Amino acid sequence: YDPHTPAVLPDLNLEIPPGTVTAILGPNGAGKTTLLHLILGWLKPQAGTIFLDGKPLGDYSRNELGRRIGLVPQNEQVAFDYSLLDFALFGRTPYLRPLEMPGPEDFAIAQKSLERIGLGNLSQRSIMALSGGERQLGLIARALAQQPRLLLLDEPTSHLDLGNKARLIQLLKRLNSEGVTVLFTTHEPEVASAFATHLILMREGK
Repeated sequence: YDPHTPAVLPDLNLEIPPGTVTAILGPNGAGKTTLLHLILGWLKPQAGTIFLDGKPLGDYSRNELGRRIGLVPQNEQVAFDYSLLDFALFGRTPYLRPLEMPGPEDFAIAQKSLERIGLGNLSQRSIMALSGGERQLGLIARALAQQPRLLLLDEPTSHLDLGNKARLIQLLKRLNSEGVTVLFTTHEPEVASAFATHLILMREGK
């Protein structure tokens, strides 16, 4: 966003059809993560408009976006010693009023999200004690607890071994069959080809 440097995403124009699994494939530095942050509303485009369900992204409140869009970042620093269940409960924030505590339904949804990723038996484990792959799955559980209609994942398989990578692909296939639109970035062509229905190739922001 320095006006003296080239645009990060010049003249970008694309549509993500609902109900699809779209892979954004490209090398590091292509602009994939920036695109996800624009879709989330974390960054604002200097030109052009982003629409969600036909409505400009800026017309949604933060809570409305939180109920529609979930993000699984490539990595995230966790500063406090949360249990895995407490961490997944953060996904329920868009459904709560300010300072409202999660209720039984929120706990049940968070626990179910852990079970869906295969970590239901570790719900009381400290997130600091998890392996890198388990922590990545915890990020996915938090996003699932949001019950989003659009799930964004930034390099979701980068920290996973082969077994967990296969488990994640099967989970995303199930979510898509339930009506969730999935959009993920990757630099691994074999991951994109494993289950994506649509493919966006990016290079140097184009």
